[in-house]
Amino acid sequence: MTTNTAPALHTTAAVVFSDETLTAAAALADDAYRPLWIGPSGEQSTGEAVARHLDATTALLDQDGWARTTTYTTPTSTDLPADDTGMTVKDMVRALMRLIRDEIDAPVSRPSLGTALSRVGGGDQGDTDTAWIAGSVLDVVVRAHTGSDSARAVPWSERLVRTHEDIVALLTAGAAFARAYGPSADFVEATAP
Repeated sequence: MTTNTAPALHTTAAVVFSDETLTAAAALADDAYRPLWIGPSGEQSTGEAVARHLDATTALLDQDGWARTTTYTTPTSTDLPADDTGMTVKDMVRALMRLIRDEIDAPVSRPSLGTALSRVGGGDQGDTDTAWIAGSVLDVVVRAHTGSDSARAVPWSERLVRTHEDIVALLTAGAAFARAYGPSADFVEATAP
């Protein structure tokens, strides 16, 4: 079991992920049952591709903000009339248009860590494999950081004490880990079937 590299108490400063934490994470990755760098497609991704995904996730959270957990409620207009059999077609269309406008104009909710990783996976900075592997990289970093074999990044990020700075620190550490310990493009090409 790895030694605990987490601070004893949470402070207002961001959590620090040390080089020792990344070294411990590398040992955990080497001992893992499932190969860390192979995604659900069965293909291997480079450390740089995973790091790029994590960097893009940081950029997304810096742009859109971060939410500790994801909520799926959208505020809607309160002046929509109740179902009324006496409504005219014009009233019904007006109510429908108001509802559509509310949905379109609703502010985009701030994503949680898991949601942000998925969003980047659907863009041009990542894919499903890099999203999956990025989550696994963050898991081993959190496991090394906490010293707990059962720790996972998303539940760690959802603790009440977490801040945006903590999540950015985790993503930055994950990207550094991926660049330092992930396979290079030459290695991935050489081992491809």
